Amino acid sequence: MTNFAKVITITLLCASAAQGKLADRSRVVKARHEAGVIDKYHDNEIPIEGQSYRVNRVTGGVPEKTFSAANKKKNRRRAKEKKAPWKNLQGALGDPQMFSTAEAQLNRQDALEKQGDRKLSSQLTGCCYNYEGYSASDLCATYGQDCESGETPSHDSGDDGCEQEGLSFIGVSFSVNTAQGNPYSYQLNDQFPMENIIDRDYEFVMSMDEDGWLVGGGYKTFDPSGKMPYIDSSHTELLRIGNLNPDAGGTSIDQVYGAMDSVTFAPFSIFPEYLKGGGGHGSGDNDDGTVPSGDITLVVSVVETYEDNDSYSAYEYFLDNLFDALDSYGGGPCMDDHDTDPHVSMSRGVKFWSSYHSQEYAYQANLEVAVWQAMYPYGVPIGSGGSASFPPGGGGSKQYVGYGNLYFFFDRANITKAFNPNRDLSDNESYYATLYMTTDVSSFYSSTTSIGFDYQGSGDGNGNSWEHNPYSWSATMAMHDMTDGWDLPPNCLQEGETFFGIPLSRASESKMQSTSSFQEQFDFEYLTDRNGTYITSFGTNHGWLVGEELGNAVGSIVDKDTSHIPIFYTGTTNPDMGGMSLPDIIKVVQHIDFGTLYIKPAFVFIDEDGHAKLQFEVDTSSALAYLYDTLCKELGIAWNYDSPSNSQGSYTNCAMHAAGDRASYGCGPDGSNVGGYCPQMTLAYAPRFTSEDAAAAYLDKCNNYVDYWRSLYPSGVAVGTSSFCPNGGCLALFLNRLDVYEVFKPDLGGSWVEYGGASMPPTYSPAPTWKGGCDEPHNFHLDKCFRKKHKAKASAVAWDSLGNVGQFSVMLVLFMAITLSISIFLARARKKRRRGESYLGFFFRDLTRKKRKKRRRRVAAGMDNPMLDRSSSHGRRRSKSRSRSKSKTRSGTSRTRSGSRSRRRSSSRARDGSASRGRSAAAAPGAPEAARAGVFDLSNQEDDSRQQLV
Repeated sequence: MTNFAKVITITLLCASAAQGKLADRSRVVKARHEAGVIDKYHDNEIPIEGQSYRVNRVTGGVPEKTFSAANKKKNRRRAKEKKAPWKNLQGALGDPQMFSTAEAQLNRQDALEKQGDRKLSSQLTGCCYNYEGYSASDLCATYGQDCESGETPSHDSGDDGCEQEGLSFIGVSFSVNTAQGNPYSYQLNDQFPMENIIDRDYEFVMSMDEDGWLVGGGYKTFDPSGKMPYIDSSHTELLRIGNLNPDAGGTSIDQVYGAMDSVTFAPFSIFPEYLKGGGGHGSGDNDDGTVPSGDITLVVSVVETYEDNDSYSAYEYFLDNLFDALDSYGGGPCMDDHDTDPHVSMSRGVKFWSSYHSQEYAYQANLEVAVWQAMYPYGVPIGSGGSASFPPGGGGSKQYVGYGNLYFFFDRANITKAFNPNRDLSDNESYYATLYMTTDVSSFYSSTTSIGFDYQGSGDGNGNSWEHNPYSWSATMAMHDMTDGWDLPPNCLQEGETFFGIPLSRASESKMQSTSSFQEQFDFEYLTDRNGTYITSFGTNHGWLVGEELGNAVGSIVDKDTSHIPIFYTGTTNPDMGGMSLPDIIKVVQHIDFGTLYIKPAFVFIDEDGHAKLQFEVDTSSALAYLYDTLCKELGIAWNYDSPSNSQGSYTNCAMHAAGDRASYGCGPDGSNVGGYCPQMTLAYAPRFTSEDAAAAYLDKCNNYVDYWRSLYPSGVAVGTSSFCPNGGCLALFLNRLDVYEVFKPDLGGSWVEYGGASMPPTYSPAPTWKGGCDEPHNFHLDKCFRKKHKAKASAVAWDSLGNVGQFSVMLVLFMAITLSISIFLARARKKRRRGESYLGFFFRDLTRKKRKKRRRRVAAGMDNPMLDRSSSHGRRRSKSRSRSKSKTRSGTSRTRSGSRSRRRSSSRARDGSASRGRSAAAAPGAPEAARAGVFDLSNQEDDSRQQLV
């Protein structure tokens, strides 16, 4: 067996043994050691260096002509390199700030390249080295996309002067607040229990678009289907205001409010007609043999009342008066003056399990509508007896909702103002308006057993028979249109939008939305068209997904930035429906050892569904590709009629990727285009351009900036910020595209929670992957070892616990103490320093001098001796006399000691000295009275006489 064959065999053995961990040299070493080729400690067990390592080992077995041809092809690619826009200013598009920023970034990149060639793809962490010389337009053609012709869906409003369409409108709200829905939903509808006409338990419905049910209370954040956590936005339009920008043919909000305040209207009654489905959806999947998708709609009508001998109803008078008022207030031509066909959009992109399930759902839902018709034979004013604030959270002030209101919807989910009718309800209207909430309506349900209206023929398939076949599911279905429902794999009973991906969102300037910044390498604002230069409207209620601006004129939903690259869809998190719970998903992924995830933009294009997307380069030998392979192995669905499995004992039947799928099957020139691996970021759903030329100009503008990014990051970049994933390249678990729930660091660096704008420290620290524990330098980056090596000191913890206010207080007190000490020192120095002595010299002299001990005074006095002298002058005379007597006594004693007298004469003289000292002390002025008059003399007479001792 040749060396080349041996290497290939060993590589296959290692690949088959991989379970959720990237290949490392230890496995190769083990296999070679068991085969007797090398010893156990060959290459010191360091990781494989990816592509370079493999190529170096197999060069001997590959013909030299193959490498020569590859090098020539590579040189041809580099020769075709298109200059970036900042290198050719004459033909570049964009603002001057882009060029100055690019120049600075290029200088920085040159400095990095001088330090060493950065071929990160050779380390299984970089990407895209093979196509480094390609421009965005060249790479677009290589991927088989069209980025130049502009042959995309375009739209013209047809109204002269209306440059941009919009979605703002005046209408009636059917919003309800239910226990199963979003807790922030309004309760503006006490008449129609919308929860009764939806299929929240997926008994009939297989899947829907990412918004799910728009009625029935909306969705909670942790719904296992992963739908967008919007509030209930059910409504019917009465008049489309459209664009809110007067400069683009729209009508301002103040003009709308002024016109509505100038007209009056009586409470309008709404009558439920029927529920219909079908209608086809924009994804085009009705023609490809799969399950058809469509919309579900509740058709309603406004009950029209007529005056005597009048052929014009009160509702028609109201619409005419409102249009006249809007014209008088300067309303623009973007207002829709056509009939709006009142209806409630319930869900879009709905796919049923079969035509039978579709019919069963339509029957049960319309049976509920028949009950409503029985309860409200003449219609009913919509409203509620509760209270609400408009706009949401408007200063915390709530107002009584009432009945028969009309509302201004800034967008589908945001009501900014309520307009009350010009009168209260009549007794008959009030009875019906409060019937469902105050009366037992069970008799209506028991007596209504048939549907008395025709609800067929509404585009529901025209009676065709069809059924979902889960075994026709393929890995390419992981490339999914989010405005449509999923085709589910076998043993999966519920769809799900939960996925793994790379977060790319950034905090916006608006404070309305709490967006976290997950990266600072890309500013996708350059890829948007906020002012409507190229795009007139969008095919959905969503605008730009890279961060919608507050106050947008088109009235699309104001979402926070949801930029991301979806990598792997796990599906529903409901185990009872074939899915996998969130804790189990996290437990499995925490044990996957993946490298730093590098990404590199490729080009901007419009996909086959009409969505604007940013394609990222597909490198099948990068860390991102290895991660995808591992996720497929660990979480992908199996096709051997057995349950998928992994080392953790947790699995799912609802993943949108097959267990046998691989990154090499994905999109791009290096892939076979039969798998689900294709890193893309959606910029907007179904943008409608003014023309094909405008679409081509928009793509050219975007791809010029993509060329800037490609030159800035020639071998990709690991995104992150200083406060989020500072080393870059992290993986995130998304509940939906709005909510990042869990974040995983590469190289088993731990995971932490990043949800709702909050962040919690790592919750998982795996055991070191290198021998030697935390003493091994390779393990220093692990969270467990980092905490051990950098344990915070108790003093630092105590200091941090004080907080900003406590720390400032301590510093203030310390500053005051220092200034006080300096003041005291200066005062002492000015008083006691010697002539010509400096302050520093005095400081050291004062610091080193020895202080004398004070002698204690012994005073023989009675207990009745006053503690304070009667006068200061008396005390001074007493102290002088005492000092003179002490000095004479000491001199007498010395003479006695120094003389050559006899022992007897010395003793007598000493006694005389003692007596004289006693007499002197007693006769001294200011001496205590007890000392002058004797110890037992208690008289209180003063003696001012003075005696001189000789």
